[in-house]
Amino acid sequence: EIEAKYTKKMQVLRDELDLRRKTEIYEVEERKNSHISELMRNHEKAFNDIKNYYNDITLKNLALISLLKDQIEEMKKKENHLEKEKADVLLQNKQLKEPLQQAQEQVFELQKKLAHYDKDKEALTNTKARLKVTQKELKDLQWEHEVLEQRFSKVQAERDELYQKFTKAINEVQQKTGFKNLLLERKLKGLLSVLEKKEVELSEVFTGSNLDPGALSLVSHKLEDVLNSKNTTIKDLQFQLARVCKAHNDMLQTFEAKLTAFGIPLDNLGFKPLASPVPGQ
Repeated sequence: EIEAKYTKKMQVLRDELDLRRKTEIYEVEERKNSHISELMRNHEKAFNDIKNYYNDITLKNLALISLLKDQIEEMKKKENHLEKEKADVLLQNKQLKEPLQQAQEQVFELQKKLAHYDKDKEALTNTKARLKVTQKELKDLQWEHEVLEQRFSKVQAERDELYQKFTKAINEVQQKTGFKNLLLERKLKGLLSVLEKKEVELSEVFTGSNLDPGALSLVSHKLEDVLNSKNTTIKDLQFQLARVCKAHNDMLQTFEAKLTAFGIPLDNLGFKPLASPVPGQ
């Protein structure tokens, strides 16, 4: 019974273990199949990715090769064009060699001028400063000129007024002096005429009278005294006349000096100095 019992238990345990083993084997198989399927899917995906990648690379390389071919053709065209331009440039260089030499000479001259540019710039600055000062001085001079013109107009008016007054005064003095000179000359001529008459009468008296020498000498002395007195009177009159002439001439010189100072011409004034009645006076 015990053997049968344990045989039965062992069979049951064997069945359970077998079932468990089969279940575990099935699970392992399932996991293995799932893992294999996943690996296959991953490998297939990776293969597809690699295939697509290399297909893209191939397409890109083909496109790049085509593009590079086009670029090579373009570069060849550009190279030919550049060769042609190079030949043209070489020809132009030969043609521009002489102008280049002239330009270099001009550059050399300009460099010389540039060396003096700072000095010229400084001179220009100084000139501008002097110009400003000169302009200010010019404005000041213009203002002074206007003021002087106004003063000149005023002085001209005063000069004209003084000229009229001087002219009037000179005319009056000339009239008075001429009248006085005329009176003095007439008086002098009258005295000379009286003296001549007296001398003639005296000569007749001396001739007609039989005076003795003493009386004749006395009469001669008295006559000489009278003549000396008359000569003194004549000299006094001549001196007065000369003094009036000198005063007239001095006043005329003063008047001419004033007119010259005011810028008035002296050509047609009509004023002449009076001559001295006595030579040497």
